[in-house]
Order: sequence, then structure tokens, then C-alpha cells
Amino acid sequence: MAEGPIVKLSDVWKVYLVGKVEYPALKGVSMEVERGEFLCITGASGSGKSTLLNVMGALDRPTKGEVFFENIPLSRLSSDKLAELRNRRIGFVFQTFNLLNHLTVVENVELPMIALGIPPKKRRERAIEILSKFLSHTVIYKRPLELSGGEQQRVAIARALANDPDVILADEPTGNLDSYNAHLIAKIFKELRDEGKTIVMVTHNIELTDYADRIAKLRDGQIVEIIKR
Repeated sequence: MAEGPIVKLSDVWKVYLVGKVEYPALKGVSMEVERGEFLCITGASGSGKSTLLNVMGALDRPTKGEVFFENIPLSRLSSDKLAELRNRRIGFVFQTFNLLNHLTVVENVELPMIALGIPPKKRRERAIEILSKFLSHTVIYKRPLELSGGEQQRVAIARALANDPDVILADEPTGNLDSYNAHLIAKIFKELRDEGKTIVMVTHNIELTDYADRIAKLRDGQIVEIIKR
């Protein structure tokens, strides 16, 4: 196992061109994500939270600066290698669930495993095993739209775990949920942290930061404070 932080950002800038105007979403962000921690990122809308998460997860490349995954600079990786990193080492959870409604719950969880060439029987067995931790067996052959919002987000978490990633990046995963389900999802992430996963969650809900080990506050594209709980 590599030593040091699992993710590190060094003077990361992300500048978007809107018409002829440059809009800096991130302004020189430097931070580390420790292996096996639960980190919450908070900040107002437009502060750069989602951009920061996308850069961490190799979904977007920084305009300037460097992102490291286990000391490997992502700028040196090809598009294929970045895709492999995302598929094998990082799980993503989004506010809008991003489930495919024409597939069943179990088929949605199987999807990430197809890219790794895992045989159908083993895909199905693993998907059912993961889903059994979060949902009753009666729902796994239903379509996502037959489930509540809280159930859909638990399916999305199960899908993120399909390839046993080291890091889970969650972008406002409770934004569409009521208070009960929001706390349920946060508790699931804390339990996954206890099992050794690294969790980075963007949230507007200050109550949910109680589940985190550290809180990074973002304002206008810059980290203004990091609080250790």
C-alpha cells in the first residue's frame, strides 16, 4: 500500500471560458485527502465544490496545478489510464442518482463490472451481495422509478461499490432527499469509512458534517478553512 495521502491537490486552478470571459472556478487549491477518512466539502452555491470533486475524480483536468492519486500525477496519465483509474479505484455518487430506468436495480449495479470483463454470473452474485447491505431483496428486480428517492440513492451507492473502489466521491448525494434519508445516507458513508473506504462528500447540509472526520470550507474557489472533528 502506498504511503501518504490517497489524493493530493497542489495549487490547482480550473478556469472556464464563458464567451470571451474567463471564469476561475478553482483558485490555487492545495489540500490532501487522507486514506480512510470521511471528508466533507461545504460552501455556498458557485463556490467550486462540484468542480473540486470532478478534478479529484479525474473527470476533469485542472487548468493549472497538479492532482496526485497515491503520489501519481494524473497529468501524466493517458485518457485510457484515467478511465481505468476511475473505473477501478473511484466510485461516484451523484445528487440525481444517474440510474438507468430501463434496467432493473441489480442490472444498474452490475454495469461498472462489465467494463472489467467480470463474467455475468459473478457480476450478478456480487451485485446482489452489495445490494443486500442496503435494500431488501424484494426491490432488486424492480426498476429505479418504482423506488423512493432514498432507495434510489442506496442503489447508486451500491453501484459505486461494484468494483470495490478505494475512494468514493459523492456530490450532494442527499440534495434530493428528506432529512431521515439524508442522515441514513450519511450513516452509510460513515460505515463505509469504518470499513476502510475513503469518502469525500460535497454537501450543503451542515448537520451531515457531524458524520465526517474533517470539513473543508470552500469560498469563491479557495479553501478558507479545514476543521478536524
